[in-house]
Amino acid sequence: MPRRARRVADDGVYHVLNRGNCRMEIFHKSGDFAAFVKLLEEARQLTGMRILAYCLMHNHWHLVLWPRRGKDLSRFMGWVGTTHVRRWREHRDSRGEGHLYQGRFKDFPIQTDHHLLTVIRYVESNPLRANMVERAEDWPWSSLGGAPGFGGIALELSPWPVEKPRNWKQRVNRSLPEAELERLDASVTRGRPFGDEKWTAATVGKLGLENTVRDPWRPRKIKPAEAKAGTAGKSVTAPRRSRSRKGAR
Repeated sequence: MPRRARRVADDGVYHVLNRGNCRMEIFHKSGDFAAFVKLLEEARQLTGMRILAYCLMHNHWHLVLWPRRGKDLSRFMGWVGTTHVRRWREHRDSRGEGHLYQGRFKDFPIQTDHHLLTVIRYVESNPLRANMVERAEDWPWSSLGGAPGFGGIALELSPWPVEKPRNWKQRVNRSLPEAELERLDASVTRGRPFGDEKWTAATVGKLGLENTVRDPWRPRKIKPAEAKAGTAGKSVTAPRRSRSRKGAR
């Protein structure tokens, strides 16, 4: 079955994530990280993508992107993914030996107010939550650490569409509330828009993202027209699959 095309809003801000296949490490040494920073800058210049924040971890990465046109997101990410895989394999002389990434990238739209600040805090504080550094800015491979890419090429970041707090580093180094982390986890896992209730409902309707807010454990209701003879005029519930909730997130 062909996969459904993404619907991306023009001038919307998006969190984008991808992981190594089976959570394998895709960055093994400093040179791997630096090469990816350089690659992001190449992609930015090629496509005009506005990059607001990023964080590269050993087996995954996060980007906060602000495409001018919806179609620019897939164009940017397609070039980044294809070029990174090719260069990664050429460097290791490992062509054709399985997949590097788990699949296509995940993304979700973000409301451009304090919700965007929350997402960027989440992205830049990843190494701190993983107990890899004492302070978030000590991790060089993020927009907060700001280490240059291979050959000294720096990634040019765009100004945010919201005002950046003066005490930004202090904010990033403070733990996010558990409730916010749970909401972010749901957005990462399901592609659910991250914003207030009214904005989320409007975005879901505009982009056709109803599946991202539907209870995954509640079966879809079959419309009367789809039901078998004898159930006309009634809403019929599809059979529930037998599946434990244990371990689901």
